[in-house]
Amino acid sequence: MTFVSRGLTRRRFGAGLASLVTVAATTARSEAALPTIDTHAHVFHRGLKLASGRRYAPDYDAPLALYLEQLDRNGMTHGVLVQPSFLGTDNSYLVECLKQANGRLRGIAVVDPSVSVDELRTLDRAGVAGIRLNLVGQPLPDLAAGEWKALLGHVKAMGWQVEIQRNAADLAALAPRLLDHGVTLVLDHYTLPDPKLGIADPGFQSVLKLGATKNVWVKISAPYRNGAAGEEFAKQAYPQLCSAYGLDRLLWGSDWPHTQFEATQTYAKNREFLHALIADKSERAQVLASPRQLFRF
Repeated sequence: MTFVSRGLTRRRFGAGLASLVTVAATTARSEAALPTIDTHAHVFHRGLKLASGRRYAPDYDAPLALYLEQLDRNGMTHGVLVQPSFLGTDNSYLVECLKQANGRLRGIAVVDPSVSVDELRTLDRAGVAGIRLNLVGQPLPDLAAGEWKALLGHVKAMGWQVEIQRNAADLAALAPRLLDHGVTLVLDHYTLPDPKLGIADPGFQSVLKLGATKNVWVKISAPYRNGAAGEEFAKQAYPQLCSAYGLDRLLWGSDWPHTQFEATQTYAKNREFLHALIADKSERAQVLASPRQLFRF
């Protein structure tokens, strides 16, 4: 298997980086007193076995070393690696990367609902802090099934989180059912409301009410996954999310390497958007530090 050279990979993801490095460095210094945690990134290379039934497969490499460079260049002290959907339930590369990072990173795994408790404990020891349900384009799980009850019971017992990627309309119905199992929830990418409706999406407005449970977190990550006007939507959504959840339950994520949006996105661009989204540096610092306990840093 021939991989893209690191130099070529850097050029692909480095577009536009130089113009933002100075601002990122200044931001990093102002936030240096607290940890700065990127809660959403993916690492992979083309030598890994891909899952059957995948909707997408990258034609490039996004290795651990390159991700760590992004953290360093953008003033981030820690990161969270989320198992990409196209690798399915084989979390071996994720675990390998967590071990190499020596505590700087945590992981979110994808598992089969019938996974054994021993395997979950092995993942836990490696630095995994939760499971991901990427339900985009997938049927909703039958949470009443025995294997799901058992899995969610194990997740709760280990103090893990359940991270969900699904549109807001379905989250409004699914999240309360998961909360009934006593697990902690993390909702991806501003909860993915209908791009045509934005903050007016009834699903989004229902998800705001989940803030009162104090057991749900929302990732203010990847605004570009919310349609062509994603950044404008994010600016409208942030005050409502902040009011509903509080700063300590909002999580920033770079979404590096921005799968399917690589041509228009860079790590530095998304870091700078956070600077524009949360102008107050103390608020921004609090959001960047808030994942510390949730991910057990």
